[in-house]
Amino acid sequence: MNWYDHDVNGWEYALMGFGMVLFWGLLLAGFVLALRYLFRLDSDRTAHPAGTGAEHVLAERFARGEIDAQEYADRLSVLRSSAQR
Repeated sequence: MNWYDHDVNGWEYALMGFGMVLFWGLLLAGFVLALRYLFRLDSDRTAHPAGTGAEHVLAERFARGEIDAQEYADRLSVLRSSAQR
């Protein structure tokens, strides 16, 4: 039997190595993404209702000290009154 011509050459080794790195990289990335999905914070899981996006931004600005309590209350009442129309 002649088995001389059935060896793996350099390019096949390179492709095999690249495939192995790609496989393990995708497997590791999938594992990390699954863990991040399973253990994310509860605040990230709760979906905000459609009308509260502006209220959330306003609350963040108030928490950072960009606006004072009076301006926060005024703007919040405007947002809530326009949401009821």
